[in-house]
Amino acid sequence: MNSFGRLFRVGLFGESHGPAVGVLIEGCPAGVPLAEADLEADLGRRRAGARGTTPRAEADRPAIMSGVFQGRTTGAPVLIRFENAAQDPAAYDAIRHTPRPGHADFTGWKKYGGFNDHRGGGHFSGRLTVGLVAAGALAKKLIRPVEVEARLVEAGGSPDIAAAVEAAASDKDSVGGIVACEARNVPAGLGEPFFDSAESLLSHILFAIPAVRGVEFGSGFAAARMKGSAHNDPIAGADGRTETNHAGGINGGITNGNPLVFRAAVKPTASIGRSQRTVDLRTGKAAKITVAGRHDTCIALRVPVVVEAAAAVVLADLMLLEQLIPRVVREK
Repeated sequence: MNSFGRLFRVGLFGESHGPAVGVLIEGCPAGVPLAEADLEADLGRRRAGARGTTPRAEADRPAIMSGVFQGRTTGAPVLIRFENAAQDPAAYDAIRHTPRPGHADFTGWKKYGGFNDHRGGGHFSGRLTVGLVAAGALAKKLIRPVEVEARLVEAGGSPDIAAAVEAAASDKDSVGGIVACEARNVPAGLGEPFFDSAESLLSHILFAIPAVRGVEFGSGFAAARMKGSAHNDPIAGADGRTETNHAGGINGGITNGNPLVFRAAVKPTASIGRSQRTVDLRTGKAAKITVAGRHDTCIALRVPVVVEAAAAVVLADLMLLEQLIPRVVREK
């Protein structure tokens, strides 16, 4: 199903070239100050415009449709809508029956019997992450003084992000990247052992972000090459503070009071300017396509704020479960 969370529950709606996209947030406490302007900083970070991002220029002005009265949340579901003003669905008519490699065109066609919206990926599109960013901006208000910060640390395997993006654009190709995220002031005790562990929930929502192909916490895959004596974090205080943080702030599925640290791997954008091989679904015969439309050379450039939002949503849900956030907020 297209929703996530237990108490703080987020559901996304819309399609890439439909009339609108957005988010429905259930379980938000009453009394939280919220206006469209509060979302602008994070929405601006996701917005296209920089070199290597899509030429599709959406204003992404949020419209809060419900759940807010006189500038504060009411405790009812919060619906935030974004108009799709810069649509160009005609660019996808020519490839309706020739699925793009690396996209969900084929899987969506197969699962929904051909009734899926193929325009720009429809409901599978990264366009829908604008709603997640809006939910994350609200979640960040709830979890204070916890702070979440993500940044792109490499693209195309290089720390010289600009050069990697420029080279890919010149070659009519694309590159992926690595997003590093850290949450500070996270209280100890969030998460449950096994199926609802903190890293399980974070991984769940992070893999819902289109193009995320891998997630690691703390030392991650490097831990497999370390010895226990090197990987164990010496405990330095009764508050759980450790001298190192190879665990990434989580032990046994539960936050330990240290910074929550993880990295997400973002694949190269699937839509590229080169000719690609596919199949015509009507005939079953081989075909070649060149993808038209407007696409990012490096979608990872716009992913950090989406990763922050995802982490904030999980932390808000966990903190509500632990009753660290009241059902009526009077000061935040």
